[in-house]
Amino acid sequence: MKGYRIFLIAAAGFIAVSALLYGIHYLIFHDSHHIFIFMLHDFAFLPLEVFLVVIVIERILTRREKQAILYKLNMVIGAFYSEVGNYLLADLLKYFKNREEISRNLNIASDWAEKDFKKASAYAYNLKADVDIHACDLGELKKYLQEKRLYLLTLLENPNLLEHDRFTDLLWATTHLDEELQARKSLTDIPESDLQHLAVDIERMYDHLASEWLDYVQHLKSAYPFLYSLVLRTHPFQESPSPVVA
Repeated sequence: MKGYRIFLIAAAGFIAVSALLYGIHYLIFHDSHHIFIFMLHDFAFLPLEVFLVVIVIERILTRREKQAILYKLNMVIGAFYSEVGNYLLADLLKYFKNREEISRNLNIASDWAEKDFKKASAYAYNLKADVDIHACDLGELKKYLQEKRLYLLTLLENPNLLEHDRFTDLLWATTHLDEELQARKSLTDIPESDLQHLAVDIERMYDHLASEWLDYVQHLKSAYPFLYSLVLRTHPFQESPSPVVA
């Protein structure tokens, strides 16, 4: 309400100043004819001015600002995978019953073109990971996520994440899994229904993890080929990942 009053006061002030200047013009030149000619001229140009300033220029500035934010956000995403994501991608993959299918579809290669990424993205966005929860080392996963909790919470404080809904969903899925595991004092001898609940949480996180990773890798291919080269050698969806250049 206060902001609306300030707006009305400012509008009244500008109108008063404009009327004063037109009055001074009339007092000096005594020519209302030219006053109305120029006033009509200004009103006629006003729609075009609004179009140029509000629509065209603002869109250009907004696009540049958004590109700058996304550039910084990709740096945040890269840091997340270096710190947390790459480990989870590799460590959890061995517990999935359909790991061979996942690896086959996400095994990026140096000769991948845009159509290959599109095909892999279509698979990743609809990924249905099927975890063998009985084989999964929940204790080790709980310990690892506990060690990374402060880092994940720091990422969630980044206001730029509002520009990237899917990455935010990934962080929420990861922190939720961490909270679920930390809430249980013991992860042994828990009922089957609870194990299946945890399985759903793991699968949800991995679905987000894999699809966001693929988008990030595609960004690296076009923007940072030297980082893309490292990913090609070390990603977990190949048979023998190694950082060594053969």
